[in-house]
Amino acid sequence: MAPENISCLQLQDDPTAAGQARAHVRAQLAAWNLDELIMTTELVASELVGNVVRHARGPVTLRLLRGRTLICEVADASPAMPRIRRAADTDENGRGLQLIAAVTSRWGARYTGSGKCIWTEQLLSTDPLGERVSYESV
Repeated sequence: MAPENISCLQLQDDPTAAGQARAHVRAQLAAWNLDELIMTTELVASELVGNVVRHARGPVTLRLLRGRTLICEVADASPAMPRIRRAADTDENGRGLQLIAAVTSRWGARYTGSGKCIWTEQLLSTDPLGERVSYESV
């Protein structure tokens, strides 16, 4: 994948990280002319980075990959894999991964040498590069 189709941001695991992730997503997707995916990808990145701050440990890496699909990855130093919870109606937390599953084409997680990486994939309305890129090929 060409370097101009990859964007990476290193974050500390503190309360400002989710806001920094949203700002990065907004700027990068606007630069890639993917305005239709900005709101959804901001939500996805914010949820994933917020989960690291609450449940895992940093540092946190946010990576965006543009091809036929848009891949959003968040990596951290914890080996604990995420799992979808069934939140009760009165619970204030526990719906983030359900939301991610609902707004993306697919998502998953894999172990890395230093922790884990959670990834999401969204289909683009057009193929700006004329190439097939999915999570398996990255």
